[in-house]
Amino acid sequence: MPDPRPEVLDFLLTRRSRPAKTLASPGPTRDALIPILTAAARSPDHGKLEPWRFIVLEKPALTRLEALVRTRGAALGQPEEAIAKAASAYAQSPLAVVVVSAPKPSAKVPEIEQIHSAGAVCLALLNAALASGWGANWLTGWPAHDRGFLAEGLGLADTETVVGIVHIGTETAAPPERPRPDIAAITEWVSE
Repeated sequence: MPDPRPEVLDFLLTRRSRPAKTLASPGPTRDALIPILTAAARSPDHGKLEPWRFIVLEKPALTRLEALVRTRGAALGQPEEAIAKAASAYAQSPLAVVVVSAPKPSAKVPEIEQIHSAGAVCLALLNAALASGWGANWLTGWPAHDRGFLAEGLGLADTETVVGIVHIGTETAAPPERPRPDIAAITEWVSE
């Protein structure tokens, strides 16, 4: 049995995402980001397939993607409010990491398990960024589901999808605590 780590459990019980609009420059340097990415890559990965990858978006790339969000949103007939909201996430963020689901052919590991692994990577990335002292938020939004945006903006293959975009920067304001799930209401105990 591993040694108890009460400080880690306390972190997990008190962690809070930081709204993307409260993140400012600077974001982590490449050297500071490597341990965060390394921690995220230690997520459960049945079959050791690594069915995910990272795309790190630095400020020039985020500026380019903000413009693409506006162009694609207009072409798709997205409401102006939805376009503005999605574009602002790219405009305001100092750095973002895209977690791409890239399932691998496997007779033993179903694709859904590989996608779940990519979701675990997103949460691990978010928690590693927060534990490193950065503000961070896991977002997606409609651009992350638009094949045109994914191909043109991120160079994704047809078989790849975005599971999450984790925005990372310097926290400018701590969010208030929010209501959390009632564990008793969502937990079923089975003893036989």
